[in-house]
Amino acid sequence: MSRFSLQYLRGDLFGGITTTVVSLPMALAFGVASGAGAQAGLYGAILVGLFAALFGGSRTLISEPTGPMTVVMTAVVTTLIAANPEHGLTLAFTVVMLAGAFQVLLGALKLGRYITLMPYSVISGFMSGIGLLLIILQVAPMLGYPTPPGGVHGLIAALPGMIENMRFGEIALGAFSLIGLFFMPDSWRRKVPPALSILIAGTLFSFVLPGADELRRIGAVPMGLPSLHVPLLTYDLLAKILVDAMILGVLGAIDTTLTAMIADSLTRSQHDTNRELIGQGVGNMLSGLFGGLPGAGATMGTVVSIEAGARTPIAAVIRSLLLLVVVLFAAPLTQHIPMAVLAGIAVKVGVNILDWSFLKRAHRVSLTATLIMYGVLFLTVFVDLIVAVGVGVFIANILTIERLSKVQSRQIKTIAMADDHVVMSEEEKRLFALARERVVLFYLSGPMIFGVAKAIAREHAALQDSEVLILDLTDVPLLGTTVCLSLENVIEDALADRRKVLVVTASDEVQARLARLEVVQDEPAIQFMDSRLEALQTALQLIEPPPKEEQTA
Repeated sequence: MSRFSLQYLRGDLFGGITTTVVSLPMALAFGVASGAGAQAGLYGAILVGLFAALFGGSRTLISEPTGPMTVVMTAVVTTLIAANPEHGLTLAFTVVMLAGAFQVLLGALKLGRYITLMPYSVISGFMSGIGLLLIILQVAPMLGYPTPPGGVHGLIAALPGMIENMRFGEIALGAFSLIGLFFMPDSWRRKVPPALSILIAGTLFSFVLPGADELRRIGAVPMGLPSLHVPLLTYDLLAKILVDAMILGVLGAIDTTLTAMIADSLTRSQHDTNRELIGQGVGNMLSGLFGGLPGAGATMGTVVSIEAGARTPIAAVIRSLLLLVVVLFAAPLTQHIPMAVLAGIAVKVGVNILDWSFLKRAHRVSLTATLIMYGVLFLTVFVDLIVAVGVGVFIANILTIERLSKVQSRQIKTIAMADDHVVMSEEEKRLFALARERVVLFYLSGPMIFGVAKAIAREHAALQDSEVLILDLTDVPLLGTTVCLSLENVIEDALADRRKVLVVTASDEVQARLARLEVVQDEPAIQFMDSRLEALQTALQLIEPPPKEEQTA
């Protein structure tokens, strides 16, 4: 409740009213585009927006159906209705509820901080792919036909027939919408939200077109409170829809987290990611229960609300209540809206989703990042969303690990005499000189991940004959399991050659990890040292016969 305050009530009121005007056409467009109906878009905007505001962790986030969530929901609705015509839509809303439950679980387990740990090239390709998908899926409504089943592949197969029998009235409306959205003067945009003005103008224009009676329109939107959609779950069905729910939940979490970060930068505040995921999850669970679309933090609505003066969740609550008034009392006003106009609005949203900033300069940043981005984009559009993200993250992480491993490999040195590869004190250099290559220093620096195991094996093979091996881990803050086992081979070979082993580590964590893996067991030939200087002093005492300087002394 600390997020709520009447101090900014005037700004919250303006923010809520302004965002309602922006949200209404978007909710209608996304509801129609998803195949679940305009009312599903409205119910999603109301329920997700209200409960995410009440239970979330951000002060200014506006949550509602978004382009990325709608694309995934469209695929879910189409697939499930095709597989089960009788209960397909109920199953789709069950997916929304499960996605919400998954988001609550992410937040409860405090996994929110991991949501954005994804390479930007993958996020960019994924979001641009979703934007392109949203644009492509509007081709059929712009030509005067419902979107065929089968996604992009189904659309491509049906496209020749649609073009041959295209409906020019629908095309004119779609073109009118796009021209108005893209070329509306900025002075008008500042006064009236473009989507709302095009929605009204396009609807009025449709009545004067030839063949106005044959145009595809939204139709009657049910007035009153929504009916319950009781989850339809069996073990067989759960196995089929669980993956869809996880995709929807993760996508909503990413979308929300990124938008919340934008809101933080605009308001100089800090959101609670885990709590926000719980709020989003509760909103999506209730939205699915009442037949609404899934939602997430919406960048456009959030920015508009903040710019209008909103500073607390009261703005989001006001917006949801105003949308509820529309559904309860003004739903008949929306039944004459042409489908082609809503398709034009959805196309504009898709264009906005495309990551133009990165698309323009990706080739200048890195060829690898560019290939990953376009690869993820292609897979998102033509294969599968989860495959796109999975393949993109896997390849990006493998390449990152390879680069890190190359950098870290340079920090692994085998030294038999003092040189410039390792910074040493004058006393350490003097002791090294006395040892005369009978003491070898095996030096590691920085976090040691599994990718450097090969470099350790290479340096291990290059170890010269010596009487004492000093394993210097002083500058190692992190030791991976694979590296521990590689070091175990180094130590075992040294002991087999009857060398003494001195292990230097300043980190209790590294020492404990070696002990847990039993890399350094209770061997009299192995000793732990607190510093490299102490290890060199001990090594000189272990050398037989002692150096000449010590004999003279």
